[in-house]
Formats: sequence, C-alpha cells, structure tokens
Amino acid sequence: MTRPFIKRNISSSVSVTYYKPKGVPLKDLEQVSLKLDELEALRLADFEGMYQADAAKKMNVSRQTFGLIIKQAHKKIADALINGKAIQIECSGLEVLFLYLCSNCGFEWKSKKDEDCPKCNSEESAKVQVNEIHYMPEKDNNRK
Repeated sequence: MTRPFIKRNISSSVSVTYYKPKGVPLKDLEQVSLKLDELEALRLADFEGMYQADAAKKMNVSRQTFGLIIKQAHKKIADALINGKAIQIECSGLEVLFLYLCSNCGFEWKSKKDEDCPKCNSEESAKVQVNEIHYMPEKDNNRK
C-alpha cells in the first residue's frame, strides 16, 4: 500500500508553461509533461545547487522522495532534449497562502483568501505578500 501524497512547498512561480524546439510548430511535436514539483526539484538541486537533503526539507518531502522526483524530472528533460519533444509544465494543484497584517491590532496570519482579522475581527487588514505556495500532486502511476 502506497503512502498518500502530502502537500509540497514550491518557492517559485512559473511564467512560461511550454518549451519547444525552435522552428517546429507545437502541434507537430510530441510533448513531455513536467510536474510542478519536478520543476521545483530541478530548480533547487540543479540551479540553486542545494544538497538533496536540504532541498527535500525545503519542499516538505523525504530525501528519498526528493531523489525520486529529481530522477523523474531528469529523465523527462533528457527525453525532450534527445528526442526533440516539447516540454509542458503542469501548473494544476496549486494552493497559495498569503500573509496578512491587521492594521488595527498588528496581528499577522496566513490565509488562502481575504478575511477579517481572526484576533480582533477588524476589516482593516492588508495582504502583505505571498507567504507559501503548496503543490498537491495527483497520483502518478509512472512514478515509482
């Protein structure tokens, strides 16, 4: 019996969702789908140069799970580069938590939506920043 998926922390947003070989229309290409957690693993390990154990903590997964995610990501990227496929970045399953600050009492809290201050019920609150981005992957039967 496999363990259930847990929410994974994602620290970066995606502005581009497709990469493809130059000069070939997208409709003529096979494509590889890169999940958001795979992109985050690539960013942390390969771009930021983090050790797998540290990157796993940052993503809120075990080191073994991180190793499986990065292995799958490397395989997909290699397939796309070697075989001239397009890469689609899947962006579904995101949950964004914002940091709010109450200008009445100074209380800070995290929430997915605008709401009154949970401490003093004041409507005088402001969204300060994106605090956390969580990714809940769908079950992937290809991931081992």
